[in-house]
Amino acid sequence: MHLEDDIALFERVPTLALLGKQALRILAIGAETRELQVGAVLFYAGDVAESGYVVVDGSLHLEPGAPHEGAETIAGPGALIGEQALIADAVRPATATALEPTRVIRISRTLFLRMLEGYPAAARKLRDWMAARAEQMTHDLGGVLAAMGRTKDR
Repeated sequence: MHLEDDIALFERVPTLALLGKQALRILAIGAETRELQVGAVLFYAGDVAESGYVVVDGSLHLEPGAPHEGAETIAGPGALIGEQALIADAVRPATATALEPTRVIRISRTLFLRMLEGYPAAARKLRDWMAARAEQMTHDLGGVLAAMGRTKDR
């Protein structure tokens, strides 16, 4: 892929699209492309996570390391895996295995944080978006808990 192709891909990833083209250019320049064959493991559940991955083509099977860590999912082109690892220490909750020949772009936390330092407006947009997401999750959880309380009372 060419630099402009990587930037265009990043612009289609909701979390990354917030950052703006110049910030995405920095990420695209510093990111690494990895090719995986069928059955290759990108990472294992429990691994320390120091980067995020954007799926370029192919697909990854994400299998949680424990039942409470979510359901199995398939990540295809344009998916961002390991979003939290871009900004904070994290542990991989799932094992990612290539279902077909798959190409991913690895964005290290160090690169991501340096980019945010250089583009404070992008950092503010990301912070605001994450705060809104957290607020929405809290609201949704409140609705679930309220529904559970009503069910218990019956």
